[in-house]
Amino acid sequence: MDNNTMYEYERAIEESRDKIFELLEEKKYFQCRDELLEYNAVDIAELLEEVMEEYDMAKAVMLFRTLPKDVSVDVFAYLAVDDQVEIINCITDPEIRYIIDELDFDDMIDVLEELPANLVDKILEKTPKAERRLINTFLKYKEDSAGSLMTPDYINLHKNWSAKEALEHIKEVGMDSETIYTCYVLDSGRKLTGIVSLRALVLADDQIRVSDLMHEDYVAAHVDDDQEEISELFKKYGYLAIPVVDTEGRLVGIVTVDDILDVIEEETTEDMERMGGVIDSNDKDYLDMSVFAHVKARLPWLLLLMCSYFITGGIIASFEEALSAVIVLVTYMPMLMGTGGNSGTQASTLVICGMATGELELGDFLKVAWKEIRIGIFIGICLSIINYTRIVYLDHEAPMIALTVCCAMVVIVIIAKLIGSLLPMLAKKIGWDPALMSGPMMASITDMISLCTYFAMAGLFLHI
Repeated sequence: MDNNTMYEYERAIEESRDKIFELLEEKKYFQCRDELLEYNAVDIAELLEEVMEEYDMAKAVMLFRTLPKDVSVDVFAYLAVDDQVEIINCITDPEIRYIIDELDFDDMIDVLEELPANLVDKILEKTPKAERRLINTFLKYKEDSAGSLMTPDYINLHKNWSAKEALEHIKEVGMDSETIYTCYVLDSGRKLTGIVSLRALVLADDQIRVSDLMHEDYVAAHVDDDQEEISELFKKYGYLAIPVVDTEGRLVGIVTVDDILDVIEEETTEDMERMGGVIDSNDKDYLDMSVFAHVKARLPWLLLLMCSYFITGGIIASFEEALSAVIVLVTYMPMLMGTGGNSGTQASTLVICGMATGELELGDFLKVAWKEIRIGIFIGICLSIINYTRIVYLDHEAPMIALTVCCAMVVIVIIAKLIGSLLPMLAKKIGWDPALMSGPMMASITDMISLCTYFAMAGLFLHI
């Protein structure tokens, strides 16, 4: 779709949105439905969410119930979890049963995890015993683990089958599988022995065996692996799906790329929030969180950082006599503290991104340290030359004052770059999120270091 076509499509959706609101005012639900059916399931879900947010939840649910059954299931899968729960709470048990039955297995598990326990029990009561046992197994996997992401809807083959037999099997079960592009070869104990691509099967002679086409050097995840580790595997190898095995090596499910895209978005959002000093935002959108929830997510980190400034204040108080003797030193404190904080944040951001993309490993810490020291020296010298000129020729201060500020600048930048690059790596080493070592945290640490360095330089050059 080219840019002009995309623009026209988006404009049509905007016009439909206004028209849908007008029809809802007139209670013409079936005309609203006809308007919605002009678009695909993703866009219908977005339009319904706008109706929920800006108009009326009850009318949105009414509109959802007018959709054809097959369309309603597809739309439901694209709605936000909170909206899914709202709809589940408003529709009848048979309607719930139909949606749950028709959803892909992994989407169904996501919905059931968010529903109240009594409603889940009611749904499972009417579920066949074998399926109920499988659902209960998936619901027990740890949150944010490979087990909670995977689906059991995969294609398994026998290694003794011919390519023709394998393709016939794929035609039989393919519609109920999450993906048909990668198939999994299992032994009699359901242990994963290899993988084979659909391309290999289609291009092979009919009589060639699956065992001759399969790859035994596959990449697999364990059910308890963290979802962030799984996303790293997808980014590293570029697979469409990754098998998930248990402790015995038995295949229990697969994680597909569409699910991992949601994980990558979630992890990126979480890292951005932590870099900004926000914790435990409950994965909710900004407007969906209450004022109290925002306060709860932001206040603890601000309290901790505020306490760190008690130390900064103590450092300034301990040098009060020196500052009173050369009062002009106070003028340059904000600049040095700000430059230190910015330098440290620059380094930490680049290192955190490098670790997130797999470019940097913990074993690279010496290379990183040496590179940041050299960067700090060059940047510090450049900034100091500019500041020396400003302090002596524009501020008309003594050369020794300028020398004190400029030497402090070089040392502060070097130390800030070093700390900013190594602290995230240290955090990862001890099991913390590296994103915590950026933003406000980095600014607090570098402020204290900047002041200590500045006063040390003042004592050295000004003898105070």
